[in-house]
Amino acid sequence: MSTLREDMLAIGAAAREAARHVREMPTALKNEALRAIADELRARATIIQAANDRDLEAACDLSPALRDRLTLNWERVDAMARGVEAIAALPDPVGRELARWTVPSGLDIARVATPIGVIGMIYESRPNVTADAGALCLKSGNVCILRGGSDSIHSAAAIHEAMRAGQLAVGLPGDAIIQVPTTDRAAVGMMLEGLGGAIDLIIPRGGKSLVKRVQDEARVPVLAHLEGVCHVYIHTDADPDMARAIAVNAKMRRTSVCGAAETLLIDREILAYTGVDILSALDAAGCAVRGDAEIREVFPKAAAANDSDWSVEYLDAVIAAKAVDDVEEAIAHIERYGSHHTECIVTNDKETAERFLTGLDSAIVLWNASTQFADGAEFGMGAEIGIGTGKLHARGPVGVEQLTTFKYVVRGTGQIRP
Repeated sequence: MSTLREDMLAIGAAAREAARHVREMPTALKNEALRAIADELRARATIIQAANDRDLEAACDLSPALRDRLTLNWERVDAMARGVEAIAALPDPVGRELARWTVPSGLDIARVATPIGVIGMIYESRPNVTADAGALCLKSGNVCILRGGSDSIHSAAAIHEAMRAGQLAVGLPGDAIIQVPTTDRAAVGMMLEGLGGAIDLIIPRGGKSLVKRVQDEARVPVLAHLEGVCHVYIHTDADPDMARAIAVNAKMRRTSVCGAAETLLIDREILAYTGVDILSALDAAGCAVRGDAEIREVFPKAAAANDSDWSVEYLDAVIAAKAVDDVEEAIAHIERYGSHHTECIVTNDKETAERFLTGLDSAIVLWNASTQFADGAEFGMGAEIGIGTGKLHARGPVGVEQLTTFKYVVRGTGQIRP
């Protein structure tokens, strides 16, 4: 009987072997496989939902927001399939000529997009990540090793079986998308070691403790998806109706997504009227408000916020609210307490909006639009593998283009270097 380490090293070896074939796969074949995967997801929707029911039964202690992350119904399975189809419809990112020039020696030099290779995806709770990550990696010519959390083990396995069936239906190697079949945490450690040099990049998607572990222990490059402490700032010149609609949507459309607003900043000048209107609308939508002294003075239903509330990713129907003087104080607050994920300003003043958009160093900044648009599908990417909050390689929604690197292709006519 093989050991866990032997099994994991075998997964790494199979992925590395498959990567040679997937890297050179024609665009038409990749798209055919993705469409077949979408068909299999829909055909197996009942099986996938039954597997999800098993996960939900075992997750009775999860908060409502986290249960929402975990839940799959027909609409969400169909959304997964549509996401895969949207990825198939995207231009192939592999082989793109990023730049080309000729140097004095006569050499013709091109920078060309190529797959990264083998990507290890470690994620929690969200079973739909199985389909999104697998499809994005396949389209970008990468092999993906998926390790989901124990809370979504049955759902992820059922989704992976559908994806494997779609691959095999068109003659692809079944190891193009691999699911780690164990919830043993030791398997994560082995992936972070690189599986004997097989893994080129690790992408974690989950809570702060998971991301911290990956960053602390990984011996291969990491593309981090950190928590979403996202902000909505209501400027003095905001349209009141627009401000109310954006604030409620940014917080309450789905509280469990990383683009959900967690902090509301309101200019003092409009706090007593537009501010109260927004806070009342949030309260009516079922959102608990935690405010500073000025917020509680105009909206007594708010609980007192403490300093730690400004940096919390609630992922629930809770929002922290604070009064500020102007855009400069809003920027300073976000830079101090935010996670560089997604921030929004609501205003009709273009100059102030541009100051906000340029003054913040977050991956996504929006003007007069809900933070819930922080999503690869909404950006026209088909889907995303996560929201990159670091500064190297990829920031914001990580789609097919962000899952490529590049090489230099140099064409000569017999040149030798003197």
